[in-house]
Amino acid sequence: MFGHRIGKSSLVKDQELHQQIEQLVAQEHALLEKGGAVTPDERRRLGDINVQLDRLWDLLRQRRAREEFGQDPSVAHERSAETVEKYLQ
Repeated sequence: MFGHRIGKSSLVKDQELHQQIEQLVAQEHALLEKGGAVTPDERRRLGDINVQLDRLWDLLRQRRAREEFGQDPSVAHERSAETVEKYLQ
């Protein structure tokens, strides 16, 4: 019974993460479609979006891994940009 409750709340949280990711991807695409007409502020925003996407994907992977191994996915937490960016290098 307990695992079932975790699964339901996990699904809701994962859906929220997917919605955030989709919103950021839409913003990223809108900026990329501008091509060379991107302002310095928009270029910075694009960088911020990429970092936030990396952090959200990392959080989603953490949650899925915890759930796969029978652990509480709500314990997963969003890691700092510095930590996540080091993983990608």
